[in-house]
Amino acid sequence: MMNIAASRKRLGLAVLGAALLLSPLALVFTRTRSGVKALGNARAVARGKQMPPLILWAWERPSDLSFIDPNEVGVAFLARTIYLRGDRVIARPRLQPLNVPQGTVLTAVARIETDRLAPPTLSKGQREELVSSLIAMAALPGIASIQIDFDARQSEREFYRQLIADVRRNLPANLTLSITALSAWCTGDDWLTDLAVEDAVPMLFRMGPDRQQVLSRLEAGQGFASALCRNSYGIATDEPVEHLDPTKRLYVFNPNAWTRESLAGFREKITNDY
Repeated sequence: MMNIAASRKRLGLAVLGAALLLSPLALVFTRTRSGVKALGNARAVARGKQMPPLILWAWERPSDLSFIDPNEVGVAFLARTIYLRGDRVIARPRLQPLNVPQGTVLTAVARIETDRLAPPTLSKGQREELVSSLIAMAALPGIASIQIDFDARQSEREFYRQLIADVRRNLPANLTLSITALSAWCTGDDWLTDLAVEDAVPMLFRMGPDRQQVLSRLEAGQGFASALCRNSYGIATDEPVEHLDPTKRLYVFNPNAWTRESLAGFREKITNDY
């Protein structure tokens, strides 16, 4: 059994490490001989019109993307995971390093999860606390955009709609705001109309029972019912999707770590598919 004193020491070190990583300047960095330093600012983006055509999702793992060309590739990184439990809002910051070239267009992503055993109250107070947590991401270095990833159930949609409106109202005007969208939201179950976002990214992977219907729609050349879903696609490297419009922006999830070789292979594949 672990010695209690040793256990407390390890816990203290873990808490200290987490506290250091909570600092905005410790989120995106490159290593130097003396330690770490924050990267330069992201390239200015005018409300989504100049976003690169390819955006890599960088989830919760150490990510070295120093090899990308920031003129062609942007990065949407998981900045925090937020849990709604009862009337509480529990925010967990990113705990893994991210390395990108200077000038990269960065999107800070927040994943929102609800506790099924202690369902959220969706109260006004909970919404206000959640808004504050999301707005805080705007202070992270080099951020050009905020993205919310929340698979809201039907009973949570009005809460989500008001949340988005509050976030947009409080975000700096130069930051874009987008959401990820379940494929069903973009087809026959359109409730996205008039949401205060620039983009709703259709998630074309891990689709479940909607998969065949969505793929058939794409094969037939049909656009999504919701206008907000017509700007981009969200795809995964391990779940190829054909018949995509090459003029749309691609957000790409890789279940494995991105490398120079895996990115080159992916880009060659989509070029051939298109």
